[in-house]
Amino acid sequence: MATATEQFPPQTPPAPQREISWPALGWFAALLIAAYYPILDRLVRQWSNDDNFSHGFFVPVMALFIAWQRREEILTLPWQPAWWGVGVLVWGIAQAFVGSLAAELFLQRTAFLISLVGMLLVMGGTALVRALSFPLLLLIFMIPIPAIIFNYITFPLQILASKVAEFSLDMINIPVFREGNILELASQRLSVAEACSGIRSLLSLTFFALVYAYYFDKKVWMRWVLLIAIIPIAILANSGRITITGILSQTNPELAEGFFHSLEGLVIAAIAFALLVVVHKTINWVGGVRHLEAPGDV
Repeated sequence: MATATEQFPPQTPPAPQREISWPALGWFAALLIAAYYPILDRLVRQWSNDDNFSHGFFVPVMALFIAWQRREEILTLPWQPAWWGVGVLVWGIAQAFVGSLAAELFLQRTAFLISLVGMLLVMGGTALVRALSFPLLLLIFMIPIPAIIFNYITFPLQILASKVAEFSLDMINIPVFREGNILELASQRLSVAEACSGIRSLLSLTFFALVYAYYFDKKVWMRWVLLIAIIPIAILANSGRITITGILSQTNPELAEGFFHSLEGLVIAAIAFALLVVVHKTINWVGGVRHLEAPGDV
């Protein structure tokens, strides 16, 4: 009596991995950095001197780390150099030149990212750029937004933070009079300066929200939800900082400045990030409850 042999579906062999051409990669990277060195040097100096954009130091480090984590996927890609990437490189160089003539820093700095994309297209094609799309997107956050946009956003945030702080201080029976972004207290006058507008928290928390969503939730729509949620979180957190400053100044005016004021900023930033985590967990919990309550298949 013949016995049937057990049939197994043929297994697909793993895609062969490519060897990284480190000399070529290093050569292209060195040329790109050398070509943009004056622009990059001024960018790093701004990170060092402008607290609103000090998170810029973390951006390229995190982008490189994420790209390194994807190395196995990248090495299995069918690298097919896209020679139209040369045109993207030329575009980046032309934009940097025009930005230099016009003394427009944003044009110069974004030209570096355009040239980086062009270099990746020449080396590995569109498949490589798609695989690195998220770390490339993160690199946008290392570039300070144009001054005209920054100022346009900052002043309304200053007024809004001042109004919220005034309301909060009134609620706890601390006399306060607001004139624009100035809060008059019995002990001293508090000026809600540009640094206290919340723009710094908004910029840095937006970057960290994207990184958090990337590692802790694979749903693309969740990244957009957290990006939207970070706006009221940053405003509330910064208004809370101003309110706490007003409360502390009633006890000791020295607690509203210097080291203590900086320490408040760090604590409020940690609280804001914790609120972001709470929002994320709450959305997932509500979604899980609704899924359990949904009628099952018949």
